[in-house]
Amino acid sequence: MLPFTKEEYQERVQKVKSTMAEKGMDVLFLVEPANMNWVSGYDAMSFYVPQGVVVSLDEEMPYWIGRFQDQYSAHVTTWLDDEHIRPYADKYLWEPKVVHVMDFVADFIKEKRWQAKTIGVEKDAHYFTAHWFERLTAALPDAKFTDATNMVNFLRAVKSKQELDYMGIAARIVEKAMGNAIHMMEPGVRENAVGAQILYDQAMGTGAFGGEYIALNPIIPSGDRTAAAHLTWKTEGCYENNQLVYIEIAGCYRRYHAPLARTIFIGDPPKIVSDTAKVCVEGINAAMEAAKPGVTCEEVERVWQTTINKYGLEKESRMGYAVGIGYPPVWMENTSLCFKPGEKTVLQPNMTFHMMPGLWLEGYGVAITECIRITDRGAETITKFPRQLFVK
Repeated sequence: MLPFTKEEYQERVQKVKSTMAEKGMDVLFLVEPANMNWVSGYDAMSFYVPQGVVVSLDEEMPYWIGRFQDQYSAHVTTWLDDEHIRPYADKYLWEPKVVHVMDFVADFIKEKRWQAKTIGVEKDAHYFTAHWFERLTAALPDAKFTDATNMVNFLRAVKSKQELDYMGIAARIVEKAMGNAIHMMEPGVRENAVGAQILYDQAMGTGAFGGEYIALNPIIPSGDRTAAAHLTWKTEGCYENNQLVYIEIAGCYRRYHAPLARTIFIGDPPKIVSDTAKVCVEGINAAMEAAKPGVTCEEVERVWQTTINKYGLEKESRMGYAVGIGYPPVWMENTSLCFKPGEKTVLQPNMTFHMMPGLWLEGYGVAITECIRITDRGAETITKFPRQLFVK
């Protein structure tokens, strides 16, 4: 069974087409896996080879283009009919300087008589290379190419009820994983054992609902490594007395993510750690209070920044970003839709974010975060987990 009704997919395609028309695009070639999923339902670990979804103003249904051995994945995960599933042979992968998948894409576009149209491409997507673009433009000299980077990402920002339900399930998964990881953290326990438990809980899910692979591996640095925002466990290391640990993980269900971060101290925390954690909590509480429809993203960030500035602290990086569908390498929605200075996007009900007030300082780091939804009245957490420094 598809995760959404055919009608919901059709509504999404219509939103995409309306935006295409506004921007003067006739055809759109999507390669970002999350956007492919949102428009077509396609969900397979095939993004290491060229693939894409083509949307045209001329047709109601998009086209999936992918490797021949992945076509069955398209049949079972998308709402597309056979005519709109277009597989290419492996020969297009063998000698990419001689024949390339973008040549196949160009031939398909010529078949549809779109070769002189305005074509949008996601130039800055993770899985679209400079070589691909060169091959595509060389094969379609009469086409006008325009950048469609992040266009569909923004359309995904406001979630449907079904999407929010999936994020709620993902939140229950991450709560379980976080609780078990914190419980395990004792002196002498191997760090990789905690990492393994997190991976197990992420896959096992809640019991009623199974989990899925996460777009980003568990981030669980310890000691002075907590000053780095994106380190995972030490392969041979064990937890020690009087040690700080930072965990950032997510649950995933139907590719929808709910991230969560907490900080743990094994032993008696020094005052600087306790105080920093209190500042984090005060800051996120203030930002949560400020986040409501009609407020801009930069206004929320300013409230957070003003709060921590009272304590002599400052954070240069954003303190939150949009989340939803996620594929490696990230679970964020890859837009400028972040709580950061200068971001003028106005919050709307059912936008979802990872509110990420982490502080990475000299020799240590503290992060206490929430996955949130903007409601008609303000903000509420999708994740439900004690918002505090955990002391073991």
